[in-house]
Amino acid sequence: MTDFRDDDISHFAVYGTAPLPEADVQGHVVHDGARIWYAAYGAGPPVILLHGGLGHGGNWSYQVPALTEAGYRAVLIDSRGHGRSTRDARPFAYELMASDVSAVMDALGLEAASLVGWSDGATISLILAMQAPARVSRVFFFGGNMDPGGVREIAWPNPILERCLGRHAKDYASLSATPAGFMPFASAVQTMMKTQPN
Repeated sequence: MTDFRDDDISHFAVYGTAPLPEADVQGHVVHDGARIWYAAYGAGPPVILLHGGLGHGGNWSYQVPALTEAGYRAVLIDSRGHGRSTRDARPFAYELMASDVSAVMDALGLEAASLVGWSDGATISLILAMQAPARVSRVFFFGGNMDPGGVREIAWPNPILERCLGRHAKDYASLSATPAGFMPFASAVQTMMKTQPN
């Protein structure tokens, strides 16, 4: 499937991502007012994959087999309030999400790990690396902002983003403990994106 392309994300909009393989370990960590979902696959040096805003760990379904076949232990985390993870009534905060990653690392007995972060996951990765550098062996990040000045207004209509948001809404409804709450959830995440970090 190496030649598969979905540049306009029309396939993703209809079908979502490929199913995840069976996890070696999965569960929830209760941390600071939330239940944080995680799953781990394979053995070897750990690589934690942190998804983008409104997404979930399953968005990494193509990367998990590639990492495990290359001899790494892939760890997925659904960020606070995303996917199978819950949240409390506090506003979203990247620093709080970074502390959730540390809590999952503690539960899995990981002293340190490499982090791969996409969008909000990139921001979380960089904050964790600043907060606890001894726990982060390296960071690969893309699409993140460390200053809200990097966020730009998007011109609408935008068919690609509309397809992406539609898929996120479907996934949220099927995974979340609050399946009807996508719109307030998305609004709260958007507020975080526009105001944090700084």
